[in-house]
Parts: sequence; C-alpha cells; structure tokens
Amino acid sequence: MTFFETAVRPVLFRVGGGDAEQAHEFTLKRLAGLSPTVRAVLRRRYAVSAPTEVFGVRFPNAVGLAAGMDKNGVALPSWPALGFGFVEVGTVTAKPQPGNDRPRLFRLRDSEAVINRMGFNNEGAAALAARLSALGPIGVPLGISLGKSKVTPLEEAVQDYLDSYELLHAYADYIAVNVSSPNTPGLRTLQDKSALASLLGALVGKVPVLVKIAPDLSEPAVAELLEVCLAYGAAGVIATNTTLSREGLAAADQPRAGEAGGLSGRPLTERARKIVHFVHQETGGKLPIIGVGGITGPDDAARMFDAGAALVQLYTGFIYRGPGLVRAAALART
Repeated sequence: MTFFETAVRPVLFRVGGGDAEQAHEFTLKRLAGLSPTVRAVLRRRYAVSAPTEVFGVRFPNAVGLAAGMDKNGVALPSWPALGFGFVEVGTVTAKPQPGNDRPRLFRLRDSEAVINRMGFNNEGAAALAARLSALGPIGVPLGISLGKSKVTPLEEAVQDYLDSYELLHAYADYIAVNVSSPNTPGLRTLQDKSALASLLGALVGKVPVLVKIAPDLSEPAVAELLEVCLAYGAAGVIATNTTLSREGLAAADQPRAGEAGGLSGRPLTERARKIVHFVHQETGGKLPIIGVGGITGPDDAARMFDAGAALVQLYTGFIYRGPGLVRAAALART
C-alpha cells in the first residue's frame, strides 16, 4: 500500500466524524493553499510526460481529473502538480445553486465506491468565469462541464446551457455537456435524439464539445445518441457518468444501497469499459472517448485504453488511491 493509503487516507476519512463531504471540502481547501514550492515538489514526484493529441488538443499525459471533484475551480493550480494531464471543472450551471440537501455524499469503503446526490451544487457560471479570468492558464488543458440549472424548465434547457457556454468557452480547451447526471430531475431526457440535437446545434463550433453519457443506457439508445453526436459535430464522448444500479456492492455496503443518487467506483469498472468499447466499435473510432468509471488501478486504466479510450479520468479511484494512481494510470498508457 502507498503512503497515501496507509497514512493520509485514514486521516481524511476521519474528518468531520467521517462525513465525506466535509473531507472533500477540507481537501480542496488544503490543495488551494499549496505554495508554488510545494506544488513543484509534488510535480517532480507525480508528473508523467507522455504527450498525446486528441480532438486537436495536446495533453501532457492521458489521465485527467473528472468533473465533480473541483466544481468551482478553487484548487486548479494544484491538480497538475498531482500528476493530472488535464482537469475538468464543474459541473457548473448558468445559475448558482446549493444542490440537494445534506448528507448527499457517502463512501462505500468495502466496495471502493461512492454514492452522491449532490445536485450540481456550484457558484454559477459567472463566478467560475471570473475565477478563471483572474487565474490564467494552469499549464494543462482545462475542460469545463456544463449542466442545466435545476430551476430551468426542460424546454428552456438549450438557452440555459448556452448562457453558461457564452460565459466560459473562452477559458476552455473543451466543453463537456453533462446530460447524464441522475441527480437533476429530468436531465437524462436530454440524451434523447431530438433534445441532444438541439443542444449540440446550439453549442458546437467555437471549442470542442463532448457529450457525457450515462452507463444505464441500452446499446440501441447509445447508438442513437452517437448518431446525433456524429451528425452535429461533437468532438467526442465521455463515458460514463455515475450509475443508478447497485450491482456489485460488497455485503458490508448493502445497507447504503438504498441511498438515492449515482454510484461510482469499483462496481462501475466493467460496465464503463463495455460502454467505451461499444462506442469505439459503433463509431469506428471516429469519436474520441474519455473513459471514466471504476479506474482504481493501472490495470483498469490499461483496459480502458485497450477498449478504445483516448483519455481517461479519475474521481472515486483518486479518493481511495491518491495521486499515486494518477502516475500509475499515466504510465499504463506509455
């Protein structure tokens, strides 16, 4: 086991009496406060140079931080120091919103999993734009994940996304369109053919736009979604978001199975890989894929790359394994 797993993780998991969201906020605050000197030391330890170019963007390595970890971009300079070759902030919405009631984030330790029902809690697109303007480039590509404001009716969703896009696209190397979170009522209906066509028709053009899809879609539904992505010029697909399934949970975590929200981590590993493989096969490799879901070791990353992913992202695996996983996953691509 790594130093993170034996010494750091036990401390973080005790923060707030074991409250996962308090530990998350504690960690972000500490990362945001790292000095340039400390960041330089960390970069020497964890950074991997294995450049790759995907959808016209050059990445220093193929392992990124998934959306949801740093929704408001408060710790952006520190993520590259931990080895990440790109960072995706958000999901951000046009209107600031508090998200769902707490508690809304739960660790399932024996399963190396997390259930969240955060509900797109964020400070809003204007606040993120101001932060990014003041910060400047972070040294690695920046993706920005956009979602629908909860108060916005579905019939006004396109304008809601467009409002965020207009504020933020100038700071993004790519835009991720999140239409697959299970925690905003009705959001997943935007994966339907006509709704997605309208959304991509409004957003595609200025920077690469990727669509993040749910792991719970059937193969015919994914195939239809891919047809729209190809027809309307999407730059790629992010596969996948969290799942509503509770398959694969360890016995000790079954009492948590009834918690509402999306499940991420080890139980999603195989399903996410299969979706990535299907997308790659269905499109003949024409749509670049960012593979995400259940990557908790370098072998998981290698299998995701073998399935057709051009890039991968970490979230839950990073919570359980720390920055050593970032380096190991990046080396799995070399």
